[in-house]
Amino acid sequence: MAAMFFKVLCILPIFFVSGGATFFWNPFFHIQFQRQNNNPSVQWHFGPQQGSDLVPPSPVQQSHPNPSISAGFHGDQYNIPIQGSETGNNPIHPSPVQQTHPQQSISTVFSGDNIPNQGSETRNNPIRPSPEQQTHPEPSISTGFPGDNIPKQGGETRNNPVPSSPVQQTHPSISARLPANNIPKQGRGPRNNPVPSSPMQQTHPKQPSVSAGDNNIKNVETGYKGKWELVSQNSGVSAMHAILLPKVNKVLMYDATIWRVSKFPLPPQKMPCHMVDPVNKIQDCWCHSVLFDIETAQLQALKIETDTWCSSGGLTIEGNLVSTGGYRGGANTARYLSTCKNCDWKEYPTALAEPRWYATQVTLPDGGFIVVGGRDAFSYEYIPPEGKSNKKAIFLPFLRDTTDNFIPHGDKNFFRLENNLYPFVHLSPDGNLFIFANNRSILFNPTANKVVRELPVLQGGSRSYPASGMSVLLPIKLYVENAISISADVLVCGGAKWDAFYFAETTKQFMPALNDCGRISLMKPNAVWKKELMPSGRVMGDMTILPTGDVLLINGAKTGTSAWGDAEEPNLVPVLYKSRTKRGNRFQELAAGTIPRMYHSSSVLLPDGKVLIAGSNTNNGYLYDVKYPTELRVEKFSPHYLDPALATLRQEIMVEKSDKVISFGKRFSVKVRSKELGLNKNDDLNVTMYAPAFTTHGISMNQRLLILGVVNVANNVWPGIHNIIAMAPPSGKVAPPGYYLLYVVYKGVPSVAMWLQIK
Repeated sequence: MAAMFFKVLCILPIFFVSGGATFFWNPFFHIQFQRQNNNPSVQWHFGPQQGSDLVPPSPVQQSHPNPSISAGFHGDQYNIPIQGSETGNNPIHPSPVQQTHPQQSISTVFSGDNIPNQGSETRNNPIRPSPEQQTHPEPSISTGFPGDNIPKQGGETRNNPVPSSPVQQTHPSISARLPANNIPKQGRGPRNNPVPSSPMQQTHPKQPSVSAGDNNIKNVETGYKGKWELVSQNSGVSAMHAILLPKVNKVLMYDATIWRVSKFPLPPQKMPCHMVDPVNKIQDCWCHSVLFDIETAQLQALKIETDTWCSSGGLTIEGNLVSTGGYRGGANTARYLSTCKNCDWKEYPTALAEPRWYATQVTLPDGGFIVVGGRDAFSYEYIPPEGKSNKKAIFLPFLRDTTDNFIPHGDKNFFRLENNLYPFVHLSPDGNLFIFANNRSILFNPTANKVVRELPVLQGGSRSYPASGMSVLLPIKLYVENAISISADVLVCGGAKWDAFYFAETTKQFMPALNDCGRISLMKPNAVWKKELMPSGRVMGDMTILPTGDVLLINGAKTGTSAWGDAEEPNLVPVLYKSRTKRGNRFQELAAGTIPRMYHSSSVLLPDGKVLIAGSNTNNGYLYDVKYPTELRVEKFSPHYLDPALATLRQEIMVEKSDKVISFGKRFSVKVRSKELGLNKNDDLNVTMYAPAFTTHGISMNQRLLILGVVNVANNVWPGIHNIIAMAPPSGKVAPPGYYLLYVVYKGVPSVAMWLQIK
């Protein structure tokens, strides 16, 4: 009875009359106790919310005239003065929270914590109004669960009050909407009044740090440097080429047929053997292409006959693979592999007009392909429809002009360095192609077939094969409404001195690999390369874009160049490149591997966020009794975000309840099962789309990551289930049509991805 009386007292208003006027007073709207992860949370809501029409702003709100200054984070990455510090002309006084809680352990809820003012925007960073500002003009977005068409929680209007959701009420452990004076720090209460630790403190005794990137996405960091695991002793073939295929969800690996041997004999159902030389009756009875099951490591044999040595590839709109080029009889070939259970290769040896050995294949905005360069091919051509053949290629002087030759002192003959094979080619968001060869680059219009402009030279050495640096188009940040010009940066790292291949090939002198990177903004008219240094030099490495937007640099060597036996000192230490961090603080070394991954290595991002590592063959054939034997072992590397201590932050995409086919510029729904009471789209949530890369020789063709605009999050559409409404990319220039891995990234921890098709 006493408890019931207290509850009634808390909710009944008290009326009294004074001086002819009637006054209304209610000491508490409510007192709420909740328990999450065995941590009690208490909230006090005294009267109307501070800062509303009825009550003036709290001192915390008054002390933050610029709401982008955070009370919980010092903003040191952006040189925002810290409250309580001062400059000579701009003293800033501490807020009440800082006066009482110098270590900021109590979260204060006020508009604009660590984010730009909602409803305002700049040209490069449009920010949509919050749900409260919009007053929910679209409260009836369908969720597919009971409760559709219910006004959004916390989105009250004067005539339609809607109570706040639990996540709005709890943020995250003890949330006060008045100055949190005299509240003990969590986990450090007075001797007679202990305050329990927050869930984060309980999970991470060393108190993980929280970092904010350019977009104020707050990522939890624990210092975890990743983990290696051996998942297979025999990949069947040396993974010179690799790509993750949709639908079957397996990694396609293939090498070259020139050696007529592998570690996987052709099974009976793939017979007869390939007749290599009918006159001398030489046969090839080995697999040179397999599908690797990423869950069980089982192999599925595929039969390929044309030589795929140093070829290229990419996925069609329907998720099938098109591979082009190779060696000798395979150099003019186009190959097709459908992603169905028992499908096998179809090969068309006369599809291409010119031989494409060490060429690069790129997907265009309409889903078609262009193939650029190759040995003695200073040209490009568009891949014809299946079964058709090109009559001629189109000359591109840039490829001829970037070829290096070397004349040794006193020698009449020159040595072909080339240094422009496997050019880096990326589709820019404006539909142009960024083409990089050797140390030079251009923007090329594939529709008009002309060079738009030439970019500055990247000084320091050569970056293309055989100097073999690495390159990625950095993640493209999108919004619900995008500017006409969408910014995009390219990163090029590592490589070798321009003449390093000559010394490695002729005298076996291995020069140190380059340890620098260049980064350039493609959309800026007067763009220049901005240099930064890696922790160590790297040649023949791989760059894999992670679901978080960071980039993993892995594999390769510290000296030498590409080619058989032309490198030493395996670089066993992967490096994380934090693309949204300030220059000078972007690189972080991770846990070292133990297996050298040199020439002909590959890396593949998997749906669970791990990176599959395979291949390495510096030999002319399958050799096992040499210093760097032909490598058939397959590993998986778990990056930093797969720290077991962060497992509770990982969202689970409900594939059957989410949209799996989307259209350009349209909203779509992704439902997640979560351990969180709610997700906040403003500061800790990303939805990303990853285009699987075709990896070979340190180049990752068609790899791109898109960070999508999040329209809204409907929390708890069903207990523990949240509905994320995201905006699809605006066009095929930004995201070529086809299959992508879609991740939900919460506080820097990605979900397991689902396959999504855009067309």
